[in-house]
Amino acid sequence: QVQLVESGGGLVQAGGSLRLTCTASGGTIQYYHMGWFRQAPGKEREFVGRITYRGGSTYYPPSLKGRFTISRDNDKNLVYLQMNSLKPEDTAVYYCAADKGHWSSRLNDYDYWGQGTQVTVSS
Repeated sequence: QVQLVESGGGLVQAGGSLRLTCTASGGTIQYYHMGWFRQAPGKEREFVGRITYRGGSTYYPPSLKGRFTISRDNDKNLVYLQMNSLKPEDTAVYYCAADKGHWSSRLNDYDYWGQGTQVTVSS
């Protein structure tokens, strides 16, 4: 069973950047599409982006496209979320998740989840 741990969160000023890392253990993620989600206080968890199992393709919601970039290193069992031009509304707990093959933006299509890392963007 794959375990996922997110890291790299923290406090950053608006306009700044952060890179989150998702570290997988207990198995290889090379056969999984990987996604990132976030959840702000009082809000539902929302889709941030996803990457195919080989890393050849990504997808982002239009509201985030151009600021967020997902990449992966299957040899190291790592997935990254690079976030630029951060805004206070990006404040949330960020989660990575593994998807066996749906290539989906839906939470229920993901099989494994990390515990999340807090990102706080100050104005």
